Amino acid sequence: MNAMTSTAAPGTGQERKAPGRPRNAQADEAILDAVLDLLSDGQSAAAISIEAVAARAGVGKATIYRRWPNKEALLIDAVRSMKGPLPEPAGVSVREDLIALIKANRTPRAQRYGKVTACLLPELIRDDELARMYQAFVEPRREVTRQVLRRGIETGELRADLDIEMTQLMLSAPGMIQSMLRLNLAVPEERFAETLVDAVLSGARA
Repeated sequence: MNAMTSTAAPGTGQERKAPGRPRNAQADEAILDAVLDLLSDGQSAAAISIEAVAARAGVGKATIYRRWPNKEALLIDAVRSMKGPLPEPAGVSVREDLIALIKANRTPRAQRYGKVTACLLPELIRDDELARMYQAFVEPRREVTRQVLRRGIETGELRADLDIEMTQLMLSAPGMIQSMLRLNLAVPEERFAETLVDAVLSGARA
């Protein structure tokens, strides 16, 4: 029997969860950590099975399937758990907000999971559905950066003709590549965020 059943909320046409056995937060965390551990060990996303995750987490397969409909959804939630909550810019200045956003993705926790993201990349290229789910997850994070850039245009800090999408990409891609691959060892980690933001803003300022 399922732990929960779905019913339609009156007048809304939307499903809602009927009361049932509550989810165990510790079990959720153990399952997500098991996925990340397997990826960190070098297993590809394609090679990871629900059975392997259950064994690593010390739970039954049914416990996983009550929470996630398939492996792809579980993988995305595991990535979401390592990213943490959405950052909230302070609104002081475009420069300071962009630096804070980049630093939020370069914490010791984020650096620790760089290998996990690298292991997922081949799967994202091969699996269109998994790529779609990943894009849906990262889009809200991109939107935070877009909002900072739009505000900068409105306040006159940035050029009125600024290409927001390209600027967002220029700000996010270098940090991701350095975190995952350490592609250029000549680029120091110290003041990485400040140096990157200042390089991009040199062409973006009004």
